[in-house]
Amino acid sequence: MNQLETRELVYFVAVAETLHFGQAAEGLGITQPPLSRAIAQLERRVGVPLLERTTRQVRLTAAGEVFLAECRTILAALDTAVRKTRKAAEHRVTIAARPGSGPGVLPALLAAAEGADGVHTDVVFTYDELGALRDGTADVALMCQTVAVPGLELMELGPEEPVVLLPAGHRLAERPFLSLTEVEALAGYKAHLPNEALDVMVDRVALGRLVVVVGESVRGRFGESVRAVPVHGYPATQLVLAWLPDARPAASRLTAIAHAVLAGRTPGPPAPAEL
Repeated sequence: MNQLETRELVYFVAVAETLHFGQAAEGLGITQPPLSRAIAQLERRVGVPLLERTTRQVRLTAAGEVFLAECRTILAALDTAVRKTRKAAEHRVTIAARPGSGPGVLPALLAAAEGADGVHTDVVFTYDELGALRDGTADVALMCQTVAVPGLELMELGPEEPVVLLPAGHRLAERPFLSLTEVEALAGYKAHLPNEALDVMVDRVALGRLVVVVGESVRGRFGESVRAVPVHGYPATQLVLAWLPDARPAASRLTAIAHAVLAGRTPGPPAPAEL
């Protein structure tokens, strides 16, 4: 098979998504004849028909359906490669963080990064930190890790001790700590709320509709209506910076800053990336 061109993949996706050569050509800003020739050449290179054409309609063949999915994956990967390359040239690091996670660590990292030569940071708030790493939206994720994720490289920032959120007037709200058994017996207890915004969670707790265990870093994120009580017997999570191996150059800049923050000192210029 002759080497395919990116332009041909773009043209094929346009036709496959519209199932109309005229509309696809208009969207691409070209005329229909060169588009038809490009698709015909693509089919010769691939070696199988990708489209069924009649005077009335255009349809994808079974092979065309498969090729469309693969083209989308390839083009998305190319976009990600370009985005990561530009970030590397700009010394820009994007951090993915879950809303409400590590509020003490994240501001410290950002503040320290501002004082580091040639390092620019952006933050993306998301409930899918791993997805942000994999699609290239973020270079590094600030995560509370409970289980190991294969393929991730990590820097541990410290434990997140568990606390249970209770309404201020709850009979157990002033206790120095609660056991896990006591927490699990409470009405409204939920073990895991992966996608609920912190402010909504706190409102539900304040109204007596929810009891939930979270990391201690949420302290200070709510007013007098909610109390955070330590929980004994609930496994602590580890606050980490995580990244994929191909993001190591960008991650090395941020981890150098994180080491300095944890050590309580102002970082100098970022260390060279370890390749």
